[in-house]
Amino acid sequence: MEYLQLTKHDKWAHIVLNRPPANAVSNGVLKELSSLLDDLKEDSSVKVILLSGEGRFFSAGADIKEFTEIKDEEDFSELGAFGQKLFDKMEAFPKPIVAAIHGAALGGGLELAMGCHIRLVTENAKLGLPELQLGLIPGFAGSQRLPRFVGRAKAAEMLLTSEPITGKEAVEFGLANKAYSEDELMDKATELVEKIAKKSAVSMKFILELLTYTTPERFQEGVQREKVLFGKAFASEDGQEGIRAFLEKRSPDFKDK
Repeated sequence: MEYLQLTKHDKWAHIVLNRPPANAVSNGVLKELSSLLDDLKEDSSVKVILLSGEGRFFSAGADIKEFTEIKDEEDFSELGAFGQKLFDKMEAFPKPIVAAIHGAALGGGLELAMGCHIRLVTENAKLGLPELQLGLIPGFAGSQRLPRFVGRAKAAEMLLTSEPITGKEAVEFGLANKAYSEDELMDKATELVEKIAKKSAVSMKFILELLTYTTPERFQEGVQREKVLFGKAFASEDGQEGIRAFLEKRSPDFKDK
């Protein structure tokens, strides 16, 4: 792989953005990540994915130099459409994706992080969508995802001023789950993915599917789907093992079936 590094551990995989100095989200990065996720989706040895950046940043934004090479409006829209499709894929991915964010997640970098299920940050990391200061707007669904996390008013402020928030503020506003020091981040991220990897892959897949229904418009559809998946989880081998383990006061031995 040209832009990404993949390391597999026991039941989880670590993807590292490795495009120094800024780990810019280019068309090549998007295509490589999309292909890699397709492979990991089918890899039964991987239950959880950790995504981080090499060097100073998680990702400082989209590849602006690449933008200068795109002359046609339709081609620019197609780039946006591909990024949106990829981040939709991530949001609906059947395996948890955890982002470990240090330095900065700006522009396309934050849009990438918002496609993940869980975001851990360093306290002083910078998170924002500064496209407006370039006379542009977010193109990978950032204008739609950011208000889900921070609310419409805060999203409007961040988008219209182009000013980022810190990692600590991101936790306060609901954009990130937890904030740590620079020295702690990767250890805490590893600890989290290893904890999640101990769970049943069957149940995790069901939970991630149900999380895609969590909008007011889809609430009733979601509760109906939950009812179906509740039954399927109970009937699964892992569901039965989990019940037995609880009654026998021991840790479950999930087979992901």
